[in-house]
Amino acid sequence: MQLNEILKVAVENKASDIFIVSGVGLSYKANGRLVKMNDNPLSPAETKMLVHEIFKEGGFDFDIENMPEKEMDFSVSVVGMGRFRANVYKQRGSYAAVLRYVPFKLPDVKTLGIPDQVMETAKYKNGIVLITGSAGSGKSTTLSCIINKINNERSGHIITIEDPIEFLHKHSKCIISQREISIDTGSYIDALRAALRQSPDVILLGEMRDYETISTAMTAAETGQLVLSTLHTLGAANTIDRVIDVFPINQQHQIRIQLSMVLSAVISQQLIPTVSGELAPAFEIMTMNSAIRTLIRDEKTHQIDTILQSAPGMQTMDNCILKMYKDGIITAETAVNYAYNPEIMQKRIV
Repeated sequence: MQLNEILKVAVENKASDIFIVSGVGLSYKANGRLVKMNDNPLSPAETKMLVHEIFKEGGFDFDIENMPEKEMDFSVSVVGMGRFRANVYKQRGSYAAVLRYVPFKLPDVKTLGIPDQVMETAKYKNGIVLITGSAGSGKSTTLSCIINKINNERSGHIITIEDPIEFLHKHSKCIISQREISIDTGSYIDALRAALRQSPDVILLGEMRDYETISTAMTAAETGQLVLSTLHTLGAANTIDRVIDVFPINQQHQIRIQLSMVLSAVISQQLIPTVSGELAPAFEIMTMNSAIRTLIRDEKTHQIDTILQSAPGMQTMDNCILKMYKDGIITAETAVNYAYNPEIMQKRIV
C-alpha cells in the first residue's frame, strides 16, 4: 500500500495512531485498541520506502540514509485528511515510524466531553494552567480547545511553542504565532525566552520538560502572561510535587512560595474505555483558592484531595470515574483499573 492509502484507511476508521514497523503488518490504534490492516509483515525494504514517503510529505529532501538524527519528530499535512505528528526512528537496524492523526478542524468541545470548568480557564488573564496525564490522554487537544476559545473571545497575541505543531490555528480576534522546535526555533527554552520580548498575552508550551523551562515559564506568569503547558503526571498533588522536585533542594522552599502565587489551575485527564467500546475522558480539576495556596506553601500537597472533594467547581479523578460508573458509561472493572486509588474505588462501587 502507498502511504496515502494507509493514512486514508486509518482516518476512515477513526485511528489515533498508525504504526509502520518491519516484521509486523501495518497497524493502527483506534479507541485504545491495536488493529491490524492486514497480516502481511512489512519487510525492512518496505518500511524504508514508506518512511521515505513520510519524509517527502514532510518537506525533507535529504537522502534517507543521511537522516540527520537517529529519531526525528516533525509534522505532515495531507490534503483532504488532516495533519499527522510523525516520529521516525530505527529499530533492529530498520526504519520505523509512528504517526498520530491530528484533524485540520478541532472537534466540538461538547463532543469531546471537556467540562465547562476546564474551558473556563480560557478566561484567565495570567498565571500557569497545567494540563496533565499520560501520553495519548488528549492533553494537546484540550490545550488547543482552550487556545481556540481565547482566540475567538478576546484580543491579544498568542504564541505557541510545540514539538511539532499539531493543530493549526487561524488568526481570529487574536494574532497567533505558532513556532515549531527545530524548524522555527532551536529549543523550548530559546523560544520561551524570546517570547517574553514578543509582547505575548498567552504562551502555550507543548511541554515543560526541564528546570530552565519551568523556571522561565514561572517568570513569564509572574510578569502578567497566561502560560498553558503540559506535564506527564497524574493528579494535581503529584503535578505540584513534580514541578518543585525539578529544582535544587536549597531552592525548593522559595519555589513553593512562587508556585503558590502563579499557579492558576491543574487539569488531569485520562481516556477511559466505555461499555460501548469507545473512549471517554475523565478529568480531575483543581483551580486555585487560598486553602490550596496555603497547602502548597506549607508542604501539605497530600491534603489537596480533601479540598477537591468539596470545593465548588473542583473534582478528584476518582469521583469523576465513580460518576461515570454510576451513569453506566463504564464498567466496575474499568472504574477500578483507572482509579488513582483502586482499593478505595473497589469499596465505593460495591
